[in-house]
Amino acid sequence: MTYAYDPELVPWIPMIPHLSIADIAKVRREEAEMFGNRPAYTPPVPIETRDVTVPGEPGVPVRIFRPAEHDGVLPGLVFIHGGGFALGSVDLYHDDAASIAAEVGAVVVSVEYRLAPEHPFPAGLEDCYTALSWTAAHAGDLGVDPDRLAVGGESAGGGLSAAVALLAQDRGGPALCFQFLGIPELDDRLDTPSMRAYTDTPIWHRPNAELSWDYYLGEGVRGTAGVSPYAAPARAEDLSGLPPAYVTTCEFDPLRDEGLAYGQRLVQAGVPTEIHHYPGTFHGSTLVPDAAVTKRMNADRFGALRRALHPG
Repeated sequence: MTYAYDPELVPWIPMIPHLSIADIAKVRREEAEMFGNRPAYTPPVPIETRDVTVPGEPGVPVRIFRPAEHDGVLPGLVFIHGGGFALGSVDLYHDDAASIAAEVGAVVVSVEYRLAPEHPFPAGLEDCYTALSWTAAHAGDLGVDPDRLAVGGESAGGGLSAAVALLAQDRGGPALCFQFLGIPELDDRLDTPSMRAYTDTPIWHRPNAELSWDYYLGEGVRGTAGVSPYAAPARAEDLSGLPPAYVTTCEFDPLRDEGLAYGQRLVQAGVPTEIHHYPGTFHGSTLVPDAAVTKRMNADRFGALRRALHPG
């Protein structure tokens, strides 16, 4: 198909690696080379990082980011990386987490959750919830204000963030003040107009979405009646009482319509929700860092997090 991409993105599209996750082992070996060659992020303020393993069975590795020159209490964000439930790592998303810590002024806890297909649902979700619970329990040691604790991520990380918010509500905590759902992967049924249409778009397309859910849920499970809303938050019947949300979508992304629908349902359920849709963009447009639309997406995201985590 021919797509009306943003003119600033068009020259870069041929240089973006074609991604198929059919051979997941091969993609994992190559993902740092494929997606780790973006210009290094230089934070405007010094950032301290340290790696910790959250106790549990199994333990959950996390990387903690904190503005180095801030001695007081800061808001906290549990950051969940993307990768279709099967790719990604704390290392690959180091700059993403560091930029939030620096630009927003927050303690960011980035989670190295277990990946599918070796560890299908609910392993990765439980790791993220364990990291959230640990962050809340150790807020004092981390210098985090427990009343300003949020969860967020993009793509599969956005879907996992929505699931963590549901899980935290149903398990009675920890309390969250905000959920950042960037281009979220939310619906295993794969039956929206955008999911049916976009079979050849950059980075993410229907064939990858099918594999992603098969890895996460197990072969033959996606689209069936028994899928948990904690796996696919679009299936949750009641979204009332969830924390305020910020949802982003890209025009030529198969995940577009499930993100828009989830954001609309949050609004209808009385959840304060901000929805940003970016025309001319595709899943992974931020790989073109100098495009005006990418700069706008980043500025909007940091602004939403600042407003949520530094109210007043």
